Amino acid sequence: MKDEALAERCRALKLVLADVDGVLTDGTVLLLPDGGEAKSFHVRDGLAVVLAHDAGLRTGLISGRASEAVSRRAAELGMAVVRQGVSDKAAALRDVLATLGLAPHEVAYMGDDVNDLPVMAAVGLSAAPADAPLEVRLQAFMVTEARGGGGCLREFIEAILRARGDWEHAATIATSPR
Repeated sequence: MKDEALAERCRALKLVLADVDGVLTDGTVLLLPDGGEAKSFHVRDGLAVVLAHDAGLRTGLISGRASEAVSRRAAELGMAVVRQGVSDKAAALRDVLATLGLAPHEVAYMGDDVNDLPVMAAVGLSAAPADAPLEVRLQAFMVTEARGGGGCLREFIEAILRARGDWEHAATIATSPR
């Protein structure tokens, strides 16, 4: 029954959103001498975003910090939503829903800390990386085996695509020359 409930939630999805620091990265922010910063992104998360797009899902980010590295990575991956420097993530979600004409149950979100809890509670499917604080893991519908920055978004997107019945096709596309 739980598998069918997950499949039903996943079939309704049109958008997958994620936090950045602690989800797409391990949470480390390197402050550079020139005033910039550097972040490290896992390539499997990037491929998962591409596979999500191929399956008809849009993707995006809602982050409390603003970073040029995040803007660049989101552009490379063709993400539809990029909200950075957000102090109220629930308000940002409401804006995204209104802009894209989506209902909350059509959105999945992966967050890693307490400022993500309002978004996680509002969407149709939520997830947290393995190293998220206890209250975040308890709120999440799914807790990944991977830690933040270690491919946890890949694990979440793969679970969504498998539940929708899109994984085999996505895996075939990934192994085909482009």
